[in-house]
Parts: sequence; C-alpha cells; structure tokens
Amino acid sequence: MTILTSDTDPRTSNTSFDADERARRLDAAASAWGNRIDSDRTAAHLTYRVRGTGEGSVATRVRAGAHEFSIDEPAALAGDDTAASPVEIALGAIAACQVVVFRLYSHALGIPFDDIDVTAEGDLDAARLFGKDDSVRAGFSAVRVAIELSGSEPLERYEELRAVVDAHCPVLDLFANPTAVTTSVTKG
Repeated sequence: MTILTSDTDPRTSNTSFDADERARRLDAAASAWGNRIDSDRTAAHLTYRVRGTGEGSVATRVRAGAHEFSIDEPAALAGDDTAASPVEIALGAIAACQVVVFRLYSHALGIPFDDIDVTAEGDLDAARLFGKDDSVRAGFSAVRVAIELSGSEPLERYEELRAVVDAHCPVLDLFANPTAVTTSVTKG
C-alpha cells in the first residue's frame, strides 16, 4: 500500500488556473497513474491517513498530510460551533469527490461543462446518538446528491457523464456500500 500524502504547503499552492491548465493536469495525472498501474497493478493500492486530536468541548483538530482543519459540533450538540460537524464534513467529502470525478470523466469522455455545483444532503435521526432508540441507524438514513452542470451539452449527455461518475466516485462508493471498519483503543 502507498500512503498518499501531500508535502505541498497549501498556502503556496496555485489554485487558480484556466480550463487549458485543468485539462493539462488531468491528462498528466491520468497518464502517470495509467502507466504506473499498467506496470505494477499494486501501485493503485493507496492508504490514506488522517489524525484527529480532541480540542475544546467536542472539537477535533485534523491533520491530513500537510493540511490541518477543525471539525466541531453546533452548540445544540455540545460543541462550540467553530467548524463544520463530522456529518457535514462527510457530506462535503461526497460533494468534493463528485467535483473531482466529474472533471476527470468530463475530460476523458469529451463531455464538457462550464461550471459544477454539488449539493449533498443527508437525513440523520439523532435518537440513536443519544441512546434513545437503538432501532434506527446512527448514521444517515438517506443521502441525496444534486449536481448542477452548466454548459452546451444536452441533459442526456450530462446524465451519461453522471452514470460514469457514479460508477467511479470513491466517496460515493463509501456511502453506497458497506466498508469493513475496525476500531481499537489503547492507553496512552
């Protein structure tokens, strides 16, 4: 397994570029990964790692590679409301992954669009969280992802693109399918 982390300082990264630059970067990444996987299938096996440390009332400082961010809860859930909640971050992850995979396959399939806006919405019954009803899921009972694309292609082409994205989006897969999870605790 390869641990995929970034050594780039996010404060110096160039995040503003045009469609030609995006296309160049998509081509370069697809080519590099394609060659890597073709020469060694195990090169596609990645391990991501983040570390969370408790802060404040119930907040968490998360470190992911060279990046740090906070996750908190609203006051109604004992938080200080200093950052998005864990479930909002999860919905943000599905929205962000959709943007990435839409851009990747838009370019690969020649189905261009101008702008993308993704809204992810999830329904959660907090009764399980508070130990009041063990018959409901602790997590989302339903998630809805709405993608709005602007561009010159007909809706049918964008539906074709959506179907390919749905089949290849890692975070959508996490939400849609069971994933083996193990937990452990140690004494520090």
